[in-house]
Amino acid sequence: MRLTNIKRVMLAGIGLLLCSFLPQQKKVRIFSIGDSTMCDYDQRYLTGFGGDSLYPIRGWMQMARVLVPVNAEIHNAARSGRSSKSFRTEGHWQKVIDSVQQGDYVFIMFGPNDQKPDTARHTDPHTTFRQNLIDYVKEVRAKDARPVLFTSIVRRKFDSNGKVPNTHGDYIGVVREVATELKVPLVDLNKETAALVESYGPEASKKLFLHIAPGIFPKLPDGKKDDTHLSEFGARKVAELAVADLKLLGVF
Repeated sequence: MRLTNIKRVMLAGIGLLLCSFLPQQKKVRIFSIGDSTMCDYDQRYLTGFGGDSLYPIRGWMQMARVLVPVNAEIHNAARSGRSSKSFRTEGHWQKVIDSVQQGDYVFIMFGPNDQKPDTARHTDPHTTFRQNLIDYVKEVRAKDARPVLFTSIVRRKFDSNGKVPNTHGDYIGVVREVATELKVPLVDLNKETAALVESYGPEASKKLFLHIAPGIFPKLPDGKKDDTHLSEFGARKVAELAVADLKLLGVF
């Protein structure tokens, strides 16, 4: 039986009315601060090496956008080369904390650049690095927002037993300690990415990182072997680990 136009309008109205009674998902706002393994890479950067292909580097938080629920709003403020010290001294943190509102999440992941010897970035893991993490956590909580600490992802390196050793020194342990002491949710990406890289093994794990063959990009005639930064594939895999943990923590 054909529906008249009036009936169609009535049914559409009933549908809209029923939808209005369905529970609405509350928006989840997330701010993330960290380094190059977490950050976004814009189109200009990805096309800047020439050739027909996009440069494959990605940050895992960049890839997380397609994995989180539709009610999640991500503001990824992570920046390449920054440490827990320089992210603040260069003014990046102030912009983030000024935007954070009650109930927001702030993801915090630093460590690799804190190892660098230059005074602009270097921190001691047990003193200045620890205090920087504590300060970030306290300032987030002062806004009635919710901090989440992340340990840094591993670098691709294998020992004689096929295991991935710790190349981050005491920084990883300090993140875990601060999370315990201040009762901050922790996503232990260092532990999980170690297992991920080991599962692929010395050869196959290259595709998780920036191993680029010669001749693909004019600016990289000899190719590139980078065991720190993630490829698009690797960033997606790390993002999957992070999002799964965040769901367990009740963020999504």
